[in-house]
Amino acid sequence: MRQLVMYVRRNFCPYVGIARHVLDELGVPYREIDMDIDPAARERVVEWTGYLSVPTLVLAEVGEVVPYEPPTHLPRGHSPRGIDRGSMITEATDSELTRWLNKHGLIPHDAAEMKDALDRGAD
Repeated sequence: MRQLVMYVRRNFCPYVGIARHVLDELGVPYREIDMDIDPAARERVVEWTGYLSVPTLVLAEVGEVVPYEPPTHLPRGHSPRGIDRGSMITEATDSELTRWLNKHGLIPHDAAEMKDALDRGAD
């Protein structure tokens, strides 16, 4: 079984707000880790992304805080923003995050149907 872990910082970031909104709206449970109070978390995110990129969301085994499998390689100096790296996504938009959550089966079925209906109504 897997769980969603979201790495954040205390400083305002619009992408953290987007992620919290999407996760809460869809009823997706997650564990939040504040990199400002956890130096090991800060080191992990820099190792994975090259930056203090927030939010960085990872799919981890229950009780773990690291991806269940290594994320897809990100070339040094490239922005991780919105890139689906398999077990990880960083600084995603609403649609990028929803697509990633759906791919991993994290969206409850009824929430997915409701979101699809709302998205169709917005067109």
